[in-house]
Amino acid sequence: MFSTLSDRLTATFKNLRGKGALSEADVDATVREIRRALLDADVALPVVREFTGHVRERALSAEVNAALNPAQQVVKIVNEQLIEILGGQTRRLQFAKTPPTVIMLAGLQGSGKTTLAGKLGLWLRRQGHSPLLVAADLQRPNAVNQLQVVGERAGVSVFAPEPGNGVGDPVAVARNGVQHARSVNYDIVIVDTAGRLGIDAEMMQQAADIRAAVLPDEVLFVVDAMIGQDAVTTAEAFADGVDFTGVVLSKLDGDARGGAALSVASVTGRPVMFASIGEALGDFEQFHPDRMASRILDMGDVLTLIEQAEQAFTAEQSEEMARKFGAGEDFTLADFLTQMQSLRKMGP
Repeated sequence: MFSTLSDRLTATFKNLRGKGALSEADVDATVREIRRALLDADVALPVVREFTGHVRERALSAEVNAALNPAQQVVKIVNEQLIEILGGQTRRLQFAKTPPTVIMLAGLQGSGKTTLAGKLGLWLRRQGHSPLLVAADLQRPNAVNQLQVVGERAGVSVFAPEPGNGVGDPVAVARNGVQHARSVNYDIVIVDTAGRLGIDAEMMQQAADIRAAVLPDEVLFVVDAMIGQDAVTTAEAFADGVDFTGVVLSKLDGDARGGAALSVASVTGRPVMFASIGEALGDFEQFHPDRMASRILDMGDVLTLIEQAEQAFTAEQSEEMARKFGAGEDFTLADFLTQMQSLRKMGP
């Protein structure tokens, strides 16, 4: 999904190679290219402005490590800022002290909630849990049947007392599903709720009523990673209406530009917790902001090299070398020996 963005950023960093130092003009030109790349990837404008502002400020500040070349400096800064807007630390599920843990799924119709319920159930089952899927989407045609099929494929039980297709009370189904899980000793309940083709008051009220009835430990907002700028508007509406605790990105394997992944966490303040990365039920994983940032930059090995360089070269060594180069002093054999010894610390 991020191939175009990765290519654009990589090309931007290449333009910095061979430069002896970063001038303000170099930084401004680089930031402009980063801004264009992010906007073309459908990242929300407020996120782009904040992101590039931080990159520019840090690139011009005294924090820059003189042991790194200009391209490495910018890669390091961009990587760290990407991690920040993607949510910072990996956010894991919060489990109830007394089972069952209740997880409610919310999102628009077509976002992939029902399939994702099965994926999450399978993922949790493989983690050693005993999950139960609750079919509380009684509006969409065949939604209940679809969840039953997905549950069977995932090897996860499904609570579906109502046929759906407009028949039944979704709030009662959700409440009874939690009670059933408690009586049969399922330790996790995943409640699949109804979506709509667009945001409307009725949908939000139903989701809010289900939340009030089951008091979920987690409310996960499922968003199609391919819908671009609309993801932010939808996420803000659900944050206000349902107050979700985390985000799940579906269809992250698609060929869209992927701006949703870079926008939702930053705009809503809620972390991305999981990602659906393929059509198979097993194509589901915990979301790690640092790994996603490396994927976007397509420079995992370079980032490791940067970390090794920072560890191998002390701040005093870097400052002294920068001073000597800046003053036009000779590069002596002693300086060369120091550099080689530091390089050896970085390993083969």
